[in-house]
Amino acid sequence: MSRTIAPLLCGLIFGTGLLVSGMVQPTKVLAFLDIFGAWDPSLAVVMAAALAVATPGFMLARQRARPVLAGQYFWPGKSDVDAPLVLGAGLFGIGWGLVGLCPGPALESLATLSPGVVVFVVAMASGMFLHDKWQASRPIVPRDASVVRAADG
Repeated sequence: MSRTIAPLLCGLIFGTGLLVSGMVQPTKVLAFLDIFGAWDPSLAVVMAAALAVATPGFMLARQRARPVLAGQYFWPGKSDVDAPLVLGAGLFGIGWGLVGLCPGPALESLATLSPGVVVFVVAMASGMFLHDKWQASRPIVPRDASVVRAADG
């Protein structure tokens, strides 16, 4: 039961934070990104607050042998900056800058039934689907055996 309730509570807290911070308002996000125009720095406070909460949380989690509600941790095993990471970050940034939405706020904004939001979410889901199909078609060849060991624990 707690493995069902915990994600629900985390999602509700996350969604409430998005609403309170204004992250679901594309105009607010676009104003934050407009550093050479009518810049609104208020979302920088949201990001700083997120780091202030997440950093100690991760530090505490790393001290535990295993998570509270799971059998093991699933920490990323890869930390290098490579072409797929840079390309993905660039595409994310372009999309965020063009419409002022990223996945979390877009899903939350679906409640408005705004045609633009619906189109964004459909395009986002299509991109995720196509990415998964593309990744599944590629052979898995680890570049560094230490990455595999780190990911396996």
